[in-house]
Amino acid sequence: MPSIHILSPQLANQIAAGEVVERPASVLKELCENSLDAGAQRIDVEVEQGGVKLIKVRDDGCGISEADLPLALSRHATSKITNLDDLEAVSTLGFRGEALASIASVSRLALTSNTGDSKGWKAISEGRDMKVELQPAAHPTGSSVEVRDLFFNTPARRKFLRTEGTEYKRIYDGIKKLALSRMDVAFSLRHNQKVQFNLRPAANHAEQEKRVADICGPLFMEQALYIDNDRTGIRLWGWIGLPTFSRSQPDLQYFFVNGRSIRDKVVSHAVRQAYQDVLYHGRHPAYVLFLEILPSDVDVNVHPTKHEVRFRESGSIHSFVSSTLQKALASDRPQDHLEAGAGDPAAGMVGLRQEDPLANQSLQSSLSLLGTPSGGYQQTWQSSQSRFNSVNTPLSNYQSLYSAQGEDGTEGEQEVPPLGFAIAQLKGIFILAENSHGLIVVDMHAAHERITYEQMKQAFDDQSLAAQPLLVPESLALSQREADIVEAHYELFQQLGFSVERVGLESVIVREIPAILRGSKVEGLLRDVISDLLEHGTSERIRDHINEILSTMACHGSVRANRKLSIPEMNGLLRDMEITERSGQCNHGRPTWSQLTLDQLDKLFLRGQ
Repeated sequence: MPSIHILSPQLANQIAAGEVVERPASVLKELCENSLDAGAQRIDVEVEQGGVKLIKVRDDGCGISEADLPLALSRHATSKITNLDDLEAVSTLGFRGEALASIASVSRLALTSNTGDSKGWKAISEGRDMKVELQPAAHPTGSSVEVRDLFFNTPARRKFLRTEGTEYKRIYDGIKKLALSRMDVAFSLRHNQKVQFNLRPAANHAEQEKRVADICGPLFMEQALYIDNDRTGIRLWGWIGLPTFSRSQPDLQYFFVNGRSIRDKVVSHAVRQAYQDVLYHGRHPAYVLFLEILPSDVDVNVHPTKHEVRFRESGSIHSFVSSTLQKALASDRPQDHLEAGAGDPAAGMVGLRQEDPLANQSLQSSLSLLGTPSGGYQQTWQSSQSRFNSVNTPLSNYQSLYSAQGEDGTEGEQEVPPLGFAIAQLKGIFILAENSHGLIVVDMHAAHERITYEQMKQAFDDQSLAAQPLLVPESLALSQREADIVEAHYELFQQLGFSVERVGLESVIVREIPAILRGSKVEGLLRDVISDLLEHGTSERIRDHINEILSTMACHGSVRANRKLSIPEMNGLLRDMEITERSGQCNHGRPTWSQLTLDQLDKLFLRGQ
């Protein structure tokens, strides 16, 4: 064995570069983050040959003084932290003080800067001896960094780079993340002398939506819900795609914590949990979300590239993110996706006749045929009146919701509800309805399945989780850590209908389970719950398993294909859809309805051309 010796500064920097400088995109990320930390309001990026030949970043930030320029290229030199307290509450994007030194060790780097109170200066460093040459240079307030010939002195690392197109795509994706993270900053990108995009600052909500549409595509914004929820010390806001805008890959998922793009298991699990009840199997949601939290409540110093974070209260974060998204998805209704004026679900109640007692009988009959409790719909409708600003009209006047004609056979003047009036049934599968914008097509089984499922969930929640004692208590062998988790969450298991007691250092015994889970594989379910508690600090496994059972029951209890429905039955289903949570998707994530506007129908038949 050779004798122990200290590495040379150059070799140490090149080894550090392996952690920070993986490829051109990671160089660009570090440089742009420095610009943002410097207070830049505009960042211009220019790259050549996928960033291997040139990466140039120019900003209008505060700049670096002449005295600090050589230090900026030194390892472990930073202006962003001074002591341990600063490290425990990092409020900047970069703070390790090794990015520029690491980049300079594997490239030819030139840093030009001006603080605005004097002429500019340029620091030049090449990767051989790491010496810094300083010379005056003309430059406006701000900084410019040129990185040329990346990995020219480390050919082993350079040969692992991909093609120019692949490396450029990584750069493009990286700039998109940065542009989303700081919408108040202008960004431009040029590749091989060609302008790729030029984004203006987004100061208000409309401009922010335009930037998101420019980056994620206009179709995403057309099918996205805006959310904004806050509580003491934490805020979550942004856009989440509707379940119908799901993706085959998780390629449109952006999550930012205090302006930093991160990948986090807790957050990813919380988002999946929120979409679980509405997303088709194997599909991935799309979202652009921003989490604002106290810097002291999140540790960003857990990964060299700062892609990962650690929350001090991960269970609380998981619950907050999941519940916020679940509420947003649950509150989405068909009328939210129709133009203003399509009508409020109660709008069709205006001006209805009050003297026709047969209407109520017809409706009750249709609801019973659909499997809906006779009083359930009336109660649900009345409870939603304040939400939709409906008028106090008796349900007995519901006839015009399935008959748009007056007593004399002419069309009445009442407003049309969002999903309109049923006009026919197609092949025993689809309901065709006419609303203010054109034709509505409803998959009657999928729609009724969701309605039945939501009603069953509500009824189950109202009755709470009834526990059933096991004839023979079941013993589980666990690790000591798992048994500790069970003991610490004893009350949680009780709330879920389980009686689980610790009887040894590495064993627990199950005495009661929720009655609805009778016949299920309880041991595997409990082990999954314990695993979730260990990793995320929370678990929804038991609730999800119960929902699966209810979903199966709802599927079997819903109207089937080829079932003939009367016009009143079809209209009863449409009205239920308008007030039911998540009614845009069935229990399996399939869409339940679609709108064909008059413009779309005109184009289909070449009308007006």
